[in-house]
Amino acid sequence: MKVLTRYLARLFPTATIGTYLAMMAALSTLPLLVFVVFLLLELERGQFQALKRETAQDAQTVSGNVERKISDMETTLALVSNSAELQQGNLAAFHRRVAESLKGSSLYVLLVRADGAQLLNTRIAFGSALPKMSNIGSLQSAMLSGKTELSRVFYGATSKRWVVNLTMPLPQGDPSGAAAVVLTQDAASLASLLSRDNLPPGWTTGLLDSDGRVIVSSGPDNRPSGEQFDQSALDLMFGSSNSVIIYRDGVQYLLGYSKVADWPWRVAIWGPVSSVQGSFVTIWKNLLIGSMVFLALSLCVVLTAAHQLRSSIRKIAAMAERIGHGDIVSPERTKIVEANQVAIALSNASFDRAQAEERTHFILQELVHRTKNILSLVQAMMRQLARGTDSVEEFQRAVSGRLAGLAQSIEALAKQQWGGIHLSTLVELQLMTVVGSTERVARRGPDLLANANAVQNLGLVFHELATNSVKYGALSVFEGRIAVEWTIQDAQSEQPMLEVTWTELNGPRVIEPSRRGFGSTVVERHAASAFGGKVSMDFNPEGLRWSLVAPLEAFVSSTKT
Repeated sequence: MKVLTRYLARLFPTATIGTYLAMMAALSTLPLLVFVVFLLLELERGQFQALKRETAQDAQTVSGNVERKISDMETTLALVSNSAELQQGNLAAFHRRVAESLKGSSLYVLLVRADGAQLLNTRIAFGSALPKMSNIGSLQSAMLSGKTELSRVFYGATSKRWVVNLTMPLPQGDPSGAAAVVLTQDAASLASLLSRDNLPPGWTTGLLDSDGRVIVSSGPDNRPSGEQFDQSALDLMFGSSNSVIIYRDGVQYLLGYSKVADWPWRVAIWGPVSSVQGSFVTIWKNLLIGSMVFLALSLCVVLTAAHQLRSSIRKIAAMAERIGHGDIVSPERTKIVEANQVAIALSNASFDRAQAEERTHFILQELVHRTKNILSLVQAMMRQLARGTDSVEEFQRAVSGRLAGLAQSIEALAKQQWGGIHLSTLVELQLMTVVGSTERVARRGPDLLANANAVQNLGLVFHELATNSVKYGALSVFEGRIAVEWTIQDAQSEQPMLEVTWTELNGPRVIEPSRRGFGSTVVERHAASAFGGKVSMDFNPEGLRWSLVAPLEAFVSSTKT
């Protein structure tokens, strides 16, 4: 603990109160700023996670639009393949009816043989010479699976633009001689499906085929149809829908993707993360500016408070200096309530000090008087003991025990500043000195505060009675008991009396001594003389009984009943 105290003392150098208050302001502001920064970082992280979820959800929304578009195309293709003209093999009528039905749309129908030769194409007039279809791979895949297949994006030889095909195989033996009916869609017309309403500025939406090539895209980072999408990004597209972080040219991008249900296409949404962090940059700037302003205002308030504190402390220090010279001072008024309280306390302390000095002089005089009385008592005690002892060792033991009892009484008085101690406490002190315990001693009587004279003299009496009981009386056997009682007689009279009795019980049979020694002198003549009362000693065979009756005022400083 001392090492820690010394370390802290070196850690905090001597400085003005203004310096420490400024440090307190800074230290109280910094944790708040750190906490705000932590909250902003958590907010930024939370919003970034929300952005990732929203990007994946936006990709799912677009993929749903694409899926519905393909389903509509599949329905259209089913209706076309079941038309009456096709069933009858009337290709001219079939061409005319389908072209009329799809007029104004970006959809066109092809009838093709198994080798890819086109029987008709609603893009051009019926009967015109037609080359083989450009995407024979999707035709072969559909014929092999027997299911409708969605092609990759490719450049159409007839349309001279990027298109996608939806191919439905026809039953063998179709009257038209066709192996499949194909619904072709211009890739550019799918751009209307790529909604960007909920995207941040600078973000792009793209539709990718099964090979990862761009079918169509919309946004600032617009990719031309047929271009291969970044392979590093394609490698991260696991699962049906998610969002991932990618890097391109040292710039961080967020990529959200979703697979088009039941079809091999995917929707991708991407954009720079920095485009959504602009608000956080503004927040950070405002936080920095606000923090500096707040710190500056705090320092101004602190310096103003420090000036008031310095002024108040100097006034109080001047008061303390005058008190040190022994002056009685009046309180100085300051602007700080606590300082005013200290000033009042110092003013009161100056009065108390003057009174304490007077009390100290009085106590010194009283101590001299008490010391003379104690020395006189000790001298008388030693003279009496010297007459009744035959050896130095016996004399030393006798003196030592009685001085110990007297010392206990004096110590108890000193703790109470010679104001007296309770009578029950006096009995306990003397019995503890002689016996070491009060378990076999019963104490009964009103709560009386014995004065210094009673403590010294009655303490000697109890000490002698206890010593005698240990040697010859009730305390010399295990069954023995002591009862110490005191009662007030004639409490309503002008001079009430106090009776103190010492009764021994269950001890050995009592025999009245043939001669009287120092102990008898103390418990009889000295007790009667010290209190101006009467002492009786009854050597009953059942147990010794000692009693003292004297005026109450000889014993007490005050009474509590």
